[in-house]
Amino acid sequence: RKEKKKKVDIAKVFINISIGLCIFSLIWFFYAIYMRSYLARRIITPHPSPKVLDANSTGPAVSPHLFWGSYRPQVYFGMKTRSPKSVVTGLMWMRQFGGMDVNLRHTCEQGDRLLSYGWLMHDGVNFGIQEVRDTDFTLTTEFVKRQGGEQGGDWTWRITAKQQSPAPQAPVISLMFYVAADSQGSLQAHIEERNRLGSVTGSSEELGQFKITFRKPSAGESSIAKYASYNHLKTVSPGLEKLTDIVKNSLSGRFVYNPPFGEKRYYIAVDTYKPPPPQQQQRGESRKESDFVVHQVTIQTPFQIEVLFESASFRDRPNQLAAEVLTDELEKRKYAFDAKFEETFGLHRKGYTPAQIKFSKAALSNMLGGMGYFYGQSAVQSKYNEYPLAYPEGPLFTAIPSRSFFPRGFLWDEGFHLLLINKWDPQITRESLAHWLDMINVEGWIPREQILDDEARSKVPVEFIVQRNENANPPTLFLALQKLVVDFAAKGVVADKDSKAYLKRLFPRLQTWFEWYNTTQAGPVPNSYRWRGRDKDTNLFLNPKTLTSGLDDYPRASHPSQDERHVDLHCWMALASGIMADVAKLLGEPHREYEKTHQILSDNSVLEELHWSEQLKTFADYGNHTQSVALQREKVYVPPGQPRHQFLNARLVRSVRKAPKLQYVNSLGYVSLFPFLLQILRPDSPKLEHILKDVRDDQKLWTQYGLRSLSKSDPLFMKWNTEHDAPYWRGPIWININYLAVRALHYYANTEGPYKEKSASLYQELRTNIIENVYRQYMETGYIWEQYNDSSGRGQGSHPFTGWSALCVLMMAEQY
Repeated sequence: RKEKKKKVDIAKVFINISIGLCIFSLIWFFYAIYMRSYLARRIITPHPSPKVLDANSTGPAVSPHLFWGSYRPQVYFGMKTRSPKSVVTGLMWMRQFGGMDVNLRHTCEQGDRLLSYGWLMHDGVNFGIQEVRDTDFTLTTEFVKRQGGEQGGDWTWRITAKQQSPAPQAPVISLMFYVAADSQGSLQAHIEERNRLGSVTGSSEELGQFKITFRKPSAGESSIAKYASYNHLKTVSPGLEKLTDIVKNSLSGRFVYNPPFGEKRYYIAVDTYKPPPPQQQQRGESRKESDFVVHQVTIQTPFQIEVLFESASFRDRPNQLAAEVLTDELEKRKYAFDAKFEETFGLHRKGYTPAQIKFSKAALSNMLGGMGYFYGQSAVQSKYNEYPLAYPEGPLFTAIPSRSFFPRGFLWDEGFHLLLINKWDPQITRESLAHWLDMINVEGWIPREQILDDEARSKVPVEFIVQRNENANPPTLFLALQKLVVDFAAKGVVADKDSKAYLKRLFPRLQTWFEWYNTTQAGPVPNSYRWRGRDKDTNLFLNPKTLTSGLDDYPRASHPSQDERHVDLHCWMALASGIMADVAKLLGEPHREYEKTHQILSDNSVLEELHWSEQLKTFADYGNHTQSVALQREKVYVPPGQPRHQFLNARLVRSVRKAPKLQYVNSLGYVSLFPFLLQILRPDSPKLEHILKDVRDDQKLWTQYGLRSLSKSDPLFMKWNTEHDAPYWRGPIWININYLAVRALHYYANTEGPYKEKSASLYQELRTNIIENVYRQYMETGYIWEQYNDSSGRGQGSHPFTGWSALCVLMMAEQY
């Protein structure tokens, strides 16, 4: 009986264990599903702290002076409000009598090959003056705002066209003024004198009732009426990115231009009330269609046209903002701009010529005129998501790098942008900084490239649209924050309550942002850091790129691995931790941990242990590396008797001639300079002597136009990364890093140490070289450029690039 009982007990135990394991497995299974779902949702979970900006902070009730603006930097001329679904206005134009090959200008495109375009004056708030030089005529676009009422007030445009070429026949051009409601509001067209669109009235939730009046063209200052032909289009649009296509597909050549003196000629115009083609409707059928009205004026240069926007809530309007009233208001604004510019930057006092001052005003104005207001959702993905998700909807008020090529927000660019903007208007700086930090999620991640709506997505290659949450970008917003903290601390006990309240609202988000960098980008050994997101297909790249570092194809370790240590990221974290400690102290928050981190990361002995190569005599990345790499053609086997053209062309692939090993990366360039650029190096450090020597060596980094991004003697200097991937950060001169270099030299030149005099000499020489070349290229080409050739100084890359390249204004003013 005992044996039988024993057997029964063992069976029960076995059954109980099996049941327990099954229950545990089920619990673990459902827990794993829950955790995966939880982790997958974290990427789109907003940060729990209150947003820095209130929901209505950009509306007309809170911020009427900034409600309307030129917040559409991707078009040559247009305005919108700082609201999610704004009524937008804009300008298109084309030259007539060139056949049916329509050369319609609307969105800023490098392929348009305009001689130049950009803001000559723009104060960021009230007015702007832009000059656009087309093939044989110039358009000057001006706008002025006037406050009044409850919906952001009025504004007026003035477009002036003048012939530029010596041709006996003045060009005839068509201007197309349009109004589009972006799924909110309605528009009504009002026709006068048979076919002339005299005005558009409309209403929307935030604008209330409004009227846009198209005045007849005049001969300019004389106000003599000019002959013009008129056309209009009233239709609907499925989205703002379709406006150009709708106009192009509505054009007809059946209209006759018949001036009182001159021959009759057929011209191209929008055909009245012609709906968009069926394929446009099919592509946009899932989206709400919105009213779209176009007013076309076809006229011979020279002429001048004014367009008035008037808010119905502005009931005590003294007079119309037009004609002489507009001229007087423009003159007042220009005088105020000139006075503020000199007061802020003091370039006249420094002895700059009128032409140089005009250039610097244009650089600042293009930065301010390049501010955009965007609203929408990013497409994001984490390792827990099989497919991209939609990030929470939100607004972004930000400067942009380039109107033609990068008309959207970039995280690492914006910190540089705000250094210049802050000198001009600290309030705009605070708003932009707050908008960026309000984009943060619960993890502490901010998508590095903000592509928020269909209009923005239409300008981005598809492979760059999805943002991945393991990827960082240099936290340059700390550069702007540093200036705010310095200004705040300088006020001492009289620091205003608003500034302190602002920093208090920023602080929880800054904490999470800093912690995200400190954990997700941590390196393989204590106090080291590693950029995630390097290119994985190492077979196709001479050196796999690190887009997340902001320096794209700058040479890193040849074989990406988890053993890498990146010196530039170490320095960014040293800077960020110091600023976090300063902010915490100002607010009375715990600051010891930030201070401790800053002390360790800026300890020169720690920095040297991790990144100083005694053999190379420079600071360097560390990783699995070999310099014995090259691109060569794949061998393609062609069977005997088979025609070769039937087989794919051989690709260029990487050949590794010597196996990689863990070592310092033998590249001298911008990355090597970061301990100096961010002023982590002590003024008495012997390593500073080596850096200054490399900086001044014209076989390495020095040129008469600025510092090149990679040493001229480096094995990868100006080498293509693939057969289609030209060198980008492998030699050309970039103004943002040169600004940091000039700023660093200014610091070391004004700090006691053995290299003070050497730094002062280099400071004057480098600063002069950069300013003179950027100015010279602007005068020769009409543009400020993305980068500059290290051999000729010639501007290259995207243009106009009045993002961080506009920092030459601060160099001219010597304000760092």
